[in-house]
Amino acid sequence: MTKSHVATMDYALPKDETTRNSVVRRASIAGGVGSFVEWYDYGIYGLLVSSLVLVFSAKEMSATDAGLMLTYVGFTVSFVARPFGGVICGYLGDKLGRQKLLAMLLLMISLATAAIGLVPGYASIGWVAPALLIFLRVVQGFSAGGEVSGAGSFVAEYAEDHRRAVVMSPLVMGSFIALLFGSLLISGLINVFGVVAMNHWLWRVPFLLAIPMALIGVYIRTRIQDTPHFQMVKANKRVVRNPIREVLSSGRHLKAIGLAITLPAVNGPGYYILFVYMPTYLNKVMHFQQLQSLMVTASGLVTIICAIPLMAWLSDRLGRKPMLIASAIAMGVLAWPCFWLLTLGTMPLACMASILLACAFAGHAGVIQTTLAEMFPTNVRYSAYSIGFNLSTVIFGGSAPLLMTWLIGLTGIASIPSYMVIFTAVLTLISTFYLQETAGKPLNDE
Repeated sequence: MTKSHVATMDYALPKDETTRNSVVRRASIAGGVGSFVEWYDYGIYGLLVSSLVLVFSAKEMSATDAGLMLTYVGFTVSFVARPFGGVICGYLGDKLGRQKLLAMLLLMISLATAAIGLVPGYASIGWVAPALLIFLRVVQGFSAGGEVSGAGSFVAEYAEDHRRAVVMSPLVMGSFIALLFGSLLISGLINVFGVVAMNHWLWRVPFLLAIPMALIGVYIRTRIQDTPHFQMVKANKRVVRNPIREVLSSGRHLKAIGLAITLPAVNGPGYYILFVYMPTYLNKVMHFQQLQSLMVTASGLVTIICAIPLMAWLSDRLGRKPMLIASAIAMGVLAWPCFWLLTLGTMPLACMASILLACAFAGHAGVIQTTLAEMFPTNVRYSAYSIGFNLSTVIFGGSAPLLMTWLIGLTGIASIPSYMVIFTAVLTLISTFYLQETAGKPLNDE
């Protein structure tokens, strides 16, 4: 360990190993629970697009691709807001600390999510309905822009060097568990009440559940003090006066941000096409029933949730680069055959495709957030991490559902999403060769 790292660990964590492990475990759990609530709020929109298009579009549009495109505008604008949220939250997080800001972000997105569940439909208030939907998606996007890098920085700055990816794995799993919970919840509601009820009024229930979830998440996050690394930076008066200016005026940081944009390129399609867009793709393009679409997605989610801890454990032992390279190659090789299996229109083959893609993506998902957190020093970590990852998500993830809907409608080629996965997998693979191995090394503080 470096001297600064030893000082950091002694500054805020108990010296007793058992007590220290307990503190680290609580930070890991707090990150996972917060991630679950945040990404349930954010992801439930994608899972319910098939219902939202009927509620927030004019009657003559709702059965057409135009209605679906209108709803996905709400999906895309949330990503446009993400870099702004990332920059502002990154600045505040590096100046004031991570813990309180993360609790505020969780409350913000949960209130916006619950508000979506209360907005009247197009039939009641006309164009104001989709306008309000888009506004609330902007609020969600702003919050999400500060969440990933903030939560990643928070847990990484608590974790031990030799098992940082494992400690961070609940944070990563939280987002997928949230989507799985959402998929199973919606499937259960449809199974009990039917599709007609879901499209008429029942779609509001998953959004309104954000309120009790927020209370739990905020309580847990406020019970953990700020990270040892940030506390030491603050105590030693090494907090950067303007983190954004520091990041953008440093060639070293700009180079790392450039890599933070291209390295997680496959993360956007991997998450938003394979899991968020997939239910709508299967329902609208492949003509699966809505319940079937959600169950196919659930099979992939169960797979990746189980695989992430293993991939994180392997990366702590083998390194970040081998896992990222293997995952990128697997995604590039499997993308087209798996989407071809989806076009055959049978549940067993669709589930097989979803499981294979989830296995391939797990190597990336279980490692990328740890890698990005390790690339930057503590005094600008939140800001630089936010800028790089959010720009990557906007470029390669945010526009994916809208772009895929438009291209499939234009060409009639159902396997188009596979080409985006292949392209981004190649970009991630190339970027990985420029990455310095960070596994097992102490975090830099400045």
